[in-house]
Formats: sequence, C-alpha cells, structure tokens
Amino acid sequence: MSEKIRWGLLSTARINNALIPGILASKHSQLVAVGSRRLEQAQKYALERNIPRAHGSYEDLLTDPQVDVIYNSLPNHLHAEWTIKALKAGKHVLVEKPIALSVEDVQAISEAARISGKICAEAFMYRHHPQTLKVQELIAGGAIGEVKFVQGSFTFVLDNPGDIRSVPEFGGGSIWDIGCYPLSYSRMVAGSRPAAVHGFQVDSPTGTDLTFSGQIEYPNGILANIYSSFGIPFYTYMEIRGTQGRLSILAPFKPLDANVPLILVQGDEEQKILFPKSELYLGEVEDMENAILEKKAPRLSLKESEENIATIRALLDSARTGQVIKM
Repeated sequence: MSEKIRWGLLSTARINNALIPGILASKHSQLVAVGSRRLEQAQKYALERNIPRAHGSYEDLLTDPQVDVIYNSLPNHLHAEWTIKALKAGKHVLVEKPIALSVEDVQAISEAARISGKICAEAFMYRHHPQTLKVQELIAGGAIGEVKFVQGSFTFVLDNPGDIRSVPEFGGGSIWDIGCYPLSYSRMVAGSRPAAVHGFQVDSPTGTDLTFSGQIEYPNGILANIYSSFGIPFYTYMEIRGTQGRLSILAPFKPLDANVPLILVQGDEEQKILFPKSELYLGEVEDMENAILEKKAPRLSLKESEENIATIRALLDSARTGQVIKM
C-alpha cells in the first residue's frame, strides 16, 4: 500500500483533537483541509494545527478536489445530513458516533454509500484497538467457554446545563453520547441483533436521559446489562462472563494507560494482559485506509451501525412506555 488518502475535517469540534494524531501517525494518510461555518474560524484552526487549507463553509470542504475522505464530527443531529451530502459529493466518510438518530437515516446513508461507491463507517475507536481485538480473539478461541452474560457502564458528570448533549432535538442524553459504547460492545460480543430490550431512565431537567439502564436479551442465550449517566463521576467498565471464565476490561473504550490490564479469569487462575501504549486512533484511521486503498470491508459495517441505532431507539421507547420491546 503506497498511496495516501487525504483527510478533511468537517467542523472544528473538540473531538478532532483525538483523531488528528492518528492521521498524522499513519504512513498512508494526510490531513489537508478543515471546514467551518466561518472562514476566520477555519483559518485560525488550520494555522494552529498546520492544516494546509481552510474553508469557510461545509459545502466548500465537500467540493475540495484535494480531499478524499471527510471526518464528520458535527453534532449528533447533523451526522446523517452531512454524511449523505459528503457521499453524494464523492467523498468517503468517517462519521462520529452515533452515526444517526434513526434507523431510516442509517438506511439513507447506506443507500448513498452504495450509489456513490464510497466508504462510510461509524467512528467507534475502541473497535480497532489491540485490546478489543484480543478480547474477540479470546472469545472466539473459547478462553471463557460459551458467553452467557455481558455488562458494561460509562459515566461522567456533565455539569454544564447549556451543553449540546443536554438538548433533546440535538440527540442529547447519556445513552446517545456514552451509553452507546457498552451497548455497541455487548452487540459485538453477542454477534447478533437483540431479541428484546427493556430500558429505564432518569430524566435530566431538559427531558433527556440523565441516567439510563438497559437490559438486553440476545437470541443466542446471551443477556446483557448496560448503564450510562451524566450524573455520576467518570467510570468505564466491561465484563464478559462465560461457562468457563470471564474477561474484565477496566478501560474498554479509551485505553489510555498502558498499565491498565485486560483480565482473564479461568477457574482459580487470573491472567493480566497488558498492551503497549500506542496512538489510540491510529487503528481507526488505518481501517479507513484499508477500506479505501485495499478494498477491504470496514471492521464496523453499516448494517451493524443500523442495528446499534435500532437498539438504542428500542431502549428509549421501552423507557418511555415501561414495556419490554421485542425486536
């Protein structure tokens, strides 16, 4: 693989700062442009980060012939609209999670990708990290026997009442922002669409979920519990229990510290597996490179993303109605 793909950032969102080092660390990617709603803001952002070109509108970025792939880091409610526009403009797209706020929007994205022949993938960085790949390897190899139960959580205190993540019409709420992580992880482990879900939520003052708890039944006999909150101090965790052991993932979604182990328990034996510290988002960037340059399927398919969104919608409907939702 000798070619390079050229990246453009759709917005100057803070999350860009996580992806940029991954782009710069790759041998097959270049960061060439950024787009903002104001040219002055884009120029200032580009100057600070040594980005060659700045565009004063999102449309101008999408028509830049020197850009191959767009990173869509806009707010949740704009993901589908601008991802579809980018695909129609002939760009590949890596779009931040959640990819959209409805199943219909994910299907529209999939159709736009099919028609354009371009790659589109949802940006769940953890799916490409060596720790997650090792978890999948251990499960596939029978290290904990047959998986029976998965549980996970992601919490932190969101103490800014004006934060966009608290606005209902913008896709606010803890499950959309952080609960999607343990949900996605449980679906990855189960490898199937849920059979039924039951959701519970505590409302924030704006009506979004401040705290969300979900129970999930998968058709292969796996049960899962997920938990997210904007009202509890930072904590992330995943645990996978099987008939012959368990896996405890202490930093499942953003394994920053190389000294935090993946723990494998088999009977009375406990093994701690460590991973060298690396550029966190490099795997996500390389996955797009492999899809674009080598025609490999993205690690996270649009079908899986669609089923993740369908599950979130079902959990929210369950919490609203108090009923178990069959899927």
